[in-house]
Amino acid sequence: MAKQPNILFIMADQLRADYLGCNGHPTIKTPTIDALAAAGVNFTKAYTQAPVCGPSRMSFYTGRYAFSHGATYNNVPLKISEQTMGDYLRPLGYRVGLVGKTHMKKDVEGMQRLGVDPESSRGVLLSECGFEPYERDDGLHPDQSVSPDLAYNNYLRELGYAGQNPWHEWANSGEGEDGEVLSGWYMRNCNLPARVKEEHSETAYTTDRAISFIRESSDQPWCLHLSYIKPHWPYIAPAPYHDMYTADDVVAVNATEQELENLHPVIQAFMGHDESVNFSREDVRQRVIPAYMGLITQLDDHLARLFTFLKEIGEYDNTVIVLTADHGDYLGDHWLGEKELFHEASARIPMIVHDPRAQANDTRGREDSRLVEAIDLVPTFVELAGGKVPDHILEGRSLLPLLQSGVVEQWREFAISEADYAWRKARFALDLAPDQTRAIMITDGRWKYVHYEHFRPQLFDLELDPYEQRDLGQAPAHADQRERLEQALYDWYRLRKTRTTISNETVANMTGKAHARGYLFGLW
Repeated sequence: MAKQPNILFIMADQLRADYLGCNGHPTIKTPTIDALAAAGVNFTKAYTQAPVCGPSRMSFYTGRYAFSHGATYNNVPLKISEQTMGDYLRPLGYRVGLVGKTHMKKDVEGMQRLGVDPESSRGVLLSECGFEPYERDDGLHPDQSVSPDLAYNNYLRELGYAGQNPWHEWANSGEGEDGEVLSGWYMRNCNLPARVKEEHSETAYTTDRAISFIRESSDQPWCLHLSYIKPHWPYIAPAPYHDMYTADDVVAVNATEQELENLHPVIQAFMGHDESVNFSREDVRQRVIPAYMGLITQLDDHLARLFTFLKEIGEYDNTVIVLTADHGDYLGDHWLGEKELFHEASARIPMIVHDPRAQANDTRGREDSRLVEAIDLVPTFVELAGGKVPDHILEGRSLLPLLQSGVVEQWREFAISEADYAWRKARFALDLAPDQTRAIMITDGRWKYVHYEHFRPQLFDLELDPYEQRDLGQAPAHADQRERLEQALYDWYRLRKTRTTISNETVANMTGKAHARGYLFGLW
């Protein structure tokens, strides 16, 4: 193996941790991902730093909590001053590319203030979250005008898929009995096959582009962020994946009448959203979830194709592979749809790492239940590349010790996830101002505590209540746990890394040396 391994950083948008065979789903077919877990380490208690696309990804890319980087929701620009994994890996000799989605919003005002041309080489990197945008595709709204540089739409047009927006009209729509286009945005249509051929679908195309990037990167080590849009909505799959699963494969909903008693105000407000109202219907779940599962199996099949390509060109054994997701999907659990809140269905993510090096032989096939966070990947990648982790900036911890010997003297005690629901209709139902909508979760692996500004907390015992059906946020018998975890949150806030412009090593070397530098204050 080369001294600097390639890094294949795969993210599947909205992929629930428990919708993989290796994580216990009873019927889903994910043999490729299962084999990856069997050859690597499967971190079974990994958490996103924010259970919504934008802020989650900004934490993945910066190695910092949402509180620190400030991009707390979709389309909140990431500050131009924030460094990302490309900034850390390029100086180490890596080509750092993107194929797929980032949901990053560029800091236009920051670039204007500093006189940075967005079209310059530096401006492009700042606009694309530090990645070389080999191909960025965040998906489109059905009524959105088509960007001229959206390559997937152009690709579909060249293949004869007509229309202003083939992404919507072909890849994300079905067809009625009379040939009418039925949008996949409407969940009633997700049992239909997408109009596009499977080999031209988003997942297939994204995989093709990843193969092209890898083929063109033979002259240096590379880090490719391969970011699939699916199984994120619209929930519609091409044949044969659209009917691969049936209602018999739908796991029973994790929602009980008990949860509706003494509802937390924020949960109740989210239950009023359209996605929650509809996913609370069993007929909706039985139509949507088979399509969701089909999209996951389609992803698995294309990963098999990608891994076969890596083996054919002799790079599989020289490539560290990470498979994860930005967040989960409620799918009706807890009477909710979408994500954003902190139940396991939403905040826990898959995290599988395959390190082919001999140093990782002792941990192959291991399920590791230690608390892992999304922000751990950047320091892991820096160490893999042979760099020094800038510990005054990065707030995650390198996973290399867990991937190699598995022996770590002291690992983290808590995992954190944050939410800012200022943009959601729930804010109106709760009569909150935009700066009153923060929530934060802390868990030690057993106890999960959620602090909401202006509202009472929630508390769950994941050992005795793994399905999170009993909210102990007001239970007198558990006041000590709530107090302990609230204090832990306060401690966490105090320890955020805000002195990011000078390293701890520099500070240490300057300590107590003012007189030697000529500052003779305090002398007689």
